[in-house]
Amino acid sequence: QVQVVEAGGGLVLAGGSLSLSCAASGRSFSRYVMGWFRQAPGKEREFVAAISWSGSSTTYGDSVKGRFNISRENGKNTVYLRMNSLKPEETAIYYCAVDPYAAVAGTGGSWGRGTQVTVSS
Repeated sequence: QVQVVEAGGGLVLAGGSLSLSCAASGRSFSRYVMGWFRQAPGKEREFVAAISWSGSSTTYGDSVKGRFNISRENGKNTVYLRMNSLKPEETAIYYCAVDPYAAVAGTGGSWGRGTQVTVSS
């Protein structure tokens, strides 16, 4: 099973940028779709972005399209999330997910512990 650890969270001013990384253990990392989700206090978990195993296909939540970019380096077992033009309402814990569709369904995949992103106005 692939385990993941997120890094890169922190405090940023509104309109600023931040990059997150998700480092995976296990030799089968490159086989999996990877995804990012976030959860703000008192709100449901929200899909942010996902990337195919090869990196050739990406998908984004409507609220982040055009501002966020997901990428991966299979040789480094790492997936990234570049976040631009951040808004205060995007303050949340950001989670990395292995095989996000299965992880959300509870049928497989795995979740990291998350990294806090705080956007200050």
